[in-house]
Amino acid sequence: MTIDLTTEAVAKLGPRELISTLKQVDPGDPALKDLDIDVIARGIDPRKLGKDEFADLLGVLGTLADGGADLDLAKMDAQNFARIISRASKDQVEAVTSRPGLRERVLDEVFRRMEAHFRSERAGATRAVVHFHLTGGFDGDDVYEVVIEDARCTINKGATRDPRATVALGPVEFLKLATGNASAPVLFMTGKLKVQGDLGFAAGFMSLFTIPKA
Repeated sequence: MTIDLTTEAVAKLGPRELISTLKQVDPGDPALKDLDIDVIARGIDPRKLGKDEFADLLGVLGTLADGGADLDLAKMDAQNFARIISRASKDQVEAVTSRPGLRERVLDEVFRRMEAHFRSERAGATRAVVHFHLTGGFDGDDVYEVVIEDARCTINKGATRDPRATVALGPVEFLKLATGNASAPVLFMTGKLKVQGDLGFAAGFMSLFTIPKA
């Protein structure tokens, strides 16, 4: 059976039809070469999907990308990425971050985008290391290290240097924060974000990055 993967055909699919269609496609199908990840993104409305269906969709995109299809989340426009995360419910994000492989893929992508969206003009001569501890990992917290120096931002997985501040929060809260859908002060005041070290620096940390508008 030939599956129509033209932009026009994909744009007409409902969210559930899209998941079903993508699950039937072989990663090596030549038709995938003409399929734009942002066309898919524009057709995604998490509010029309069940808790696990949102994770299913991101999961099948990851599987296709691993198989060689040009559908990696890294290719998705920042606004589209922010929009789908902003519309996802707490349960949907938790479903994503509870799946081995998918949790790592999404968190890695968000931190990669932080590196790309760093605003060096705001950093000036700032030199700092911030550790993010994302709770609920499969072997304890997932730790990401953000190093700011020489007007550059570098992301490391795991801790390699002493931090100026350590921030601990759940993956749901982190994803909302990183896409402009949560406020760090509010998360802190409600106990959903904890800081050790330089509290003042941590409070203004996200201002060093361009937060995409959903």
